[in-house]
Amino acid sequence: MTPAQRRTAVIHLEATYPVSTRRACELVHLARSRWYHQSTRAGDGALGDALREKAAERPRWGDRRLHVLLARVPRPVATQPNQVWAMDFISDQGATGRRFRVLRLIDTGTRECLALEIDTSLPAARVVRVLDDVTSLRGTPHAITLDHGPEFVARALDAWAYARQVQLAFIRPGKPIDNAYVESLHDRFRAECLDQHWFTDLGDAREIITRWPDDYNTVRPHGSLQQLTPHEYARTFTHSPKPSAYTS
Repeated sequence: MTPAQRRTAVIHLEATYPVSTRRACELVHLARSRWYHQSTRAGDGALGDALREKAAERPRWGDRRLHVLLARVPRPVATQPNQVWAMDFISDQGATGRRFRVLRLIDTGTRECLALEIDTSLPAARVVRVLDDVTSLRGTPHAITLDHGPEFVARALDAWAYARQVQLAFIRPGKPIDNAYVESLHDRFRAECLDQHWFTDLGDAREIITRWPDDYNTVRPHGSLQQLTPHEYARTFTHSPKPSAYTS
């Protein structure tokens, strides 16, 4: 029996038979110290109530799966420009074998590529600098979808978002499909830029990569945008932010 079941048994024995608490505890093998102990732990509150409600709906689910279900917050969906941005990293290497990273930032409402920042290291402070540069031209989004990378969970980015009331909408760990728009940009950027060039060094990579967003935003038609380019599609909105293709 669990301690809770033993306590219930003690209560039953005391109510049914002329036995003392000490004897009842002995009969069910419950230490008297545990019987007299009063828990100071806070109650479960709303979370406990929600867990019990979900457990009643899905009795075969364990507590861990139920907790994941409760913690999952619907990711924001953009219906206008500048509502939701998304960002992620992609890695590549040049002819020397030296690897570099590219921070990609996209407006999920218009599919505009807002930034491609290139360097061998892109810490949180650099991410914040890119966001400051883009927002100075375009304004602040309501939310940014991103993964749990160390640059994105750092205090610097959290402070930036808090000061501007921007929601950081983190995807589920190991679920890149939750950031589908930036993953789509990933595939096109890889196929149409990175795989097409053999960069001699970091400077060569910067020169070529920073030219790519202009073609992506203003020349390349998108099937999901009725064959318009992202900039053309952005102009179909009455209150569209200034199109931006910031690059390092």
